[in-house]
Amino acid sequence: MRNSATSHGKVASLAWAWLPPLLLLASGCQPSAGRVSGVWGNRGQQPGSFIRPRAIVINPRAQNEITVVDFTGRIQVFDERGGYLRGWSTPSIVNGRPSGMGLGKDGNILVPDSHYSRVLVYSPDGGLVLEICGKEGQGPGPFAYVSDVVQDEEGYFYIVEFGESDRIRKYSADGRYLTHWGTHGSEAGQLARPRGACLGPDGLLYVADSCNHRIQVFDRDGKFVRAFGSEGIDPGQLRYPYDVAIGPGGDVFVVEFGNHRVQRFSPLGEPRGVWGGPGREPGFFNSPWGLAIDSRGRVHVADTENHRIQRLDF
Repeated sequence: MRNSATSHGKVASLAWAWLPPLLLLASGCQPSAGRVSGVWGNRGQQPGSFIRPRAIVINPRAQNEITVVDFTGRIQVFDERGGYLRGWSTPSIVNGRPSGMGLGKDGNILVPDSHYSRVLVYSPDGGLVLEICGKEGQGPGPFAYVSDVVQDEEGYFYIVEFGESDRIRKYSADGRYLTHWGTHGSEAGQLARPRGACLGPDGLLYVADSCNHRIQVFDRDGKFVRAFGSEGIDPGQLRYPYDVAIGPGGDVFVVEFGNHRVQRFSPLGEPRGVWGGPGREPGFFNSPWGLAIDSRGRVHVADTENHRIQRLDF
């Protein structure tokens, strides 16, 4: 099925005036300030507005174009200042809504259509180019609920799945099943409702293992490498991490649905800062689901229940 992309030429409502700094609380160093440099969006279904934005990706090869999917299945593309460019929708949301999103190696938009047990691969202008479905007789068979997908530079897809199974599947560039790993549990390498994922500059796969309140790291063949985080509210602890992204310097940024905040870690998992907390003012979050980082190292957060995107500068 193919969706027609639309472009209305409208600009989202932005707040680019100076906004209050957020206190960076890092263990073992003096507090310093991060800054909220942009907020856009409001509750609504017109172009540039959102109903619970759930996932966000940024394409540094396309002048930091920002793509957001929300609870209504709408996929909207913005320029790096938050100006609306174009949009389209997933085929249906009767059974459920998309919960994640990835960026393909060629700039394609990868949408895990969670309750339809498939991944939809769209061109940057909204044309459907590939549909990946788990099939009977192919590896573990049909998908349960797909929560996120990433693609490496060689074209391999890594698809995160939860529900009847908590695992990660690897597919070829043309959508052929190759292998999978993970089972439900709390031991190293096991998963409990995994959510977002990303590939780091070290070639490793970072997974937000949400109900285990940790980040797990695997190589691209599924070998467990390390994990960090435990349930709690202190720096270095996590409550329902829903997404993970890597900054230009290799630091790991995690958005926490349960603690309504963003945390920064070293590549090995040492805490380096905490931003946010529950609230509606700029710099605070309400059940955020996703985050993405642009080529300048600016962190963009899908502030889900506030129906907006916030941008943090460091």
